[in-house]
Amino acid sequence: MGTWPNPSFARPIELVSLSLVAGALAGVMVFGLLRKLKTAPRGTDEMNKLSDLIASGARSFLKTEYFYLSWFVAVFFLFLVILYSVDPPTDAEDRLDGIRMGSCFLAGAGLSAMAGWGGMAVATDANVRTTQAADKEGLAKALRVAFTGGAVMGFTVVGLGLFGLSLFFYLMTINRSPDDSLTLVYAMDSLAGFGFGASSIALFARVAGGIYTKAADVGADLVGKVEMDIPEDDPRNPAVIADNVGDNVGDVAGMGADLFESFVGSVIAAATLANGDPTLMMLPFWVAGAGIFASMAGYFAVGTKDGASQHQLLFALHKGTIVSGVLVLAFVAIIISQTFGAGSMITFEESIVDDTSKFGWKLFACIVIGLFAGILIGQATEYFTSYSYWPTRSITEAGVTGPATVIIQGIGIGMISCVPPVIVLVATIFGCNALAGGYGIALSAVGMLSTLGVTLATDAYGPIADNAGGIAEMAELEERVRETTDALDALGNTTAATGKGFAIGSAVLTSLSLLTAFKEKAQVDVVDITDPVVLASMLFGAMLP
Repeated sequence: MGTWPNPSFARPIELVSLSLVAGALAGVMVFGLLRKLKTAPRGTDEMNKLSDLIASGARSFLKTEYFYLSWFVAVFFLFLVILYSVDPPTDAEDRLDGIRMGSCFLAGAGLSAMAGWGGMAVATDANVRTTQAADKEGLAKALRVAFTGGAVMGFTVVGLGLFGLSLFFYLMTINRSPDDSLTLVYAMDSLAGFGFGASSIALFARVAGGIYTKAADVGADLVGKVEMDIPEDDPRNPAVIADNVGDNVGDVAGMGADLFESFVGSVIAAATLANGDPTLMMLPFWVAGAGIFASMAGYFAVGTKDGASQHQLLFALHKGTIVSGVLVLAFVAIIISQTFGAGSMITFEESIVDDTSKFGWKLFACIVIGLFAGILIGQATEYFTSYSYWPTRSITEAGVTGPATVIIQGIGIGMISCVPPVIVLVATIFGCNALAGGYGIALSAVGMLSTLGVTLATDAYGPIADNAGGIAEMAELEERVRETTDALDALGNTTAATGKGFAIGSAVLTSLSLLTAFKEKAQVDVVDITDPVVLASMLFGAMLP
């Protein structure tokens, strides 16, 4: 039996105990949110018909996408099983490594696809309920309904991701080496397959969903606004349904799969870089678990009043992020103080840490830096995409002289908007590397994604609000309803952009951490940038989207 607060002697199941509980509670939270969402009325028969068409289109797209993806997953499953059975990567030459790696790959892919499908199903149900709330109960209620739909997506992703990851970590420790440290190292080697499975789904879901989304959006606008000179989401334009379908398959299912991969990837990278030390391996799991508890509290902090301005609506969503951020730091501080106190023994970079308490607070600083980096990236993205600030208004003003100046100003603002996130990420990497090396950088990614439950909720809220406006227009509801949904939609455009910035920022830290873990596992000491093969590969990689 392990002894708290010293996880050095804990069993594998105890190392992921908090994350298992948190993942399970996220599932309970999803169930409660679904019941709450079902109490909101769906509206008229015409509204329901439109919502059902959007849901049917989204299901058809994902069924087709998942059909072809299933073949890809099946082929790679067999490839991994054969490869790791014939040539096991562990020193123990365990032929079961192929089954372990293949099962982790299947689990990662399956849970990622399940999260995307579940989020899409709820989003296509919440849209018409948001429209009805905007019609009968006003802005505040409509915001709550749309955000609840987004929260289902957020907690589904973190719940499935953390519970599945924790469960398979424990399963991968069964029947391993009698040496506890090697058992944990071998378990993380197998768990890399979980991240690979999640990445494979994220790649196709994000790219395929994104292409469909933009093609449908541009097509609907070309037919409606340019050729026929009719309003956006006009019921006479059949492409409007495809446009609304695209919001769900790209910005809900695609984004969900993308952040699912980043979320589990950050935990896998940090735990792998722990090199078998139980305390350091436990920490990313527990930080992610603490983030789920904090996100639950953050959900209940979101709310506004009728007639709120765009600035007030933004603050309504920020309240959830602020509350969850403060709480997760408090929870992590408690974890650090208990696990890195006197009597704990920690091995870091092949040497025993002398002052574990000081080292623990360095790791806490890495988590704080990562969390604040995510917030700063979100704030920078909001500044460049919200109509409350100068950059977006400047693009509107450029329209006075024609479409050419709008394009020039838009591209210019877009390029400038890349500068603050890059500076934040560079500062995060330098700071965390100075504090705790590659493990500190990986831990900063875990900190950034710790409140993903509420962050993804604000992102998935956007497509729901967009669909609600489309349904209001196509159902020919009163103008005041469209004004309410337009306010929510404008906010949703900002939160969607913020979510993309957040996803990119976390992906940078996660990919750097995974690359560091790969470098250690492959025992690659130096990567020579002047090597023609390395340089050519780098250029080819930079070309990819």
